[in-house]
Amino acid sequence: MVTFLSGGTGTPKLLDGAGAVFSPEETTIVANTGDDIEIGGLFVSPDVDTLLFQGGGVLDRETWWGIEGDTHRTNAALMDIADAADLPEGPQYLSEEQQTTGRDLANWRRFSGVAEFMTIGDRDRAVHITRTSLLDQGYTLSEATQRLADAFDLSVDLLPMSDDPVASLVHTDEGMMHFQEYWVGHRGEPDVENVEFRGSSTAEPAPGVLEALQDTVVIGPSNPVTSIGPMLALPGVADTLAQTTVVAVSPFLGDEAFSGPAEDLMEAVNAEPSTDGLATAYPFADAYIVDEGDDVEFDRPTIQTDIEIDSPADAKRVTRAIEQAIEIVS
Repeated sequence: MVTFLSGGTGTPKLLDGAGAVFSPEETTIVANTGDDIEIGGLFVSPDVDTLLFQGGGVLDRETWWGIEGDTHRTNAALMDIADAADLPEGPQYLSEEQQTTGRDLANWRRFSGVAEFMTIGDRDRAVHITRTSLLDQGYTLSEATQRLADAFDLSVDLLPMSDDPVASLVHTDEGMMHFQEYWVGHRGEPDVENVEFRGSSTAEPAPGVLEALQDTVVIGPSNPVTSIGPMLALPGVADTLAQTTVVAVSPFLGDEAFSGPAEDLMEAVNAEPSTDGLATAYPFADAYIVDEGDDVEFDRPTIQTDIEIDSPADAKRVTRAIEQAIEIVS
């Protein structure tokens, strides 16, 4: 049995080759929900959705989000209406009092749907409508995710990290922003001062998460701060990981991140913005997988290979290295 911690695009790319070593029926994936938002009343869970679409064979692998070949008529119509009505574009974060009223699962991550700042495809939107409606009917996020996983015929177990609201908020020189506002709306340009996982101290891991973390755990090459950090901030998660076998795959090629704002975010939380920083981000890790050209030195087993993942064959190569690391430390 193996459990992957997944967020962003790094770990999903790795999962393209995981089946070469780990049986899907014995694989659990715990997905980050700190990036979740409510936009125009719809509850969007980007990191969960990437895994749903990947497992269902419909993921757009050019962007690693959304559904391949999706249309965007609703999004285009929203932009047209906003233009005609002289309404503002860009992220419109709702007021503080509107963040904490209504559906708890959307606390501190509510945005207006006017001139929608995230491009959501039409088939993609159908998933969000379904999820939102299930939540409104009283389903938990875990239960709604299971229904959607069944619909997409996933062969692995997919768990959201929590049924409670946790919002990744980035404090910048231009003010506080939800991570999606910072990364999608402002393209990661504001200077980051700190990162907050609001709600994490009172949230609970979703049913089955702590049990899954008692199996061998693989932390994929996801952003250590905003993709994995929200999970580690949940009560009991770090303590559980300290008691089990953990292999962490570096999201850095030397001092450059595969993708996304990992470097800036690592600096903001006082971690070295390179592979060296993994010792700070994942002190409980028993082994690390790093790039063959990386000269980092850890005080625990380290496997070097070409960790750049551009194809399923690349993912299989990195997964084989993970298998080797597990054999060493188990």
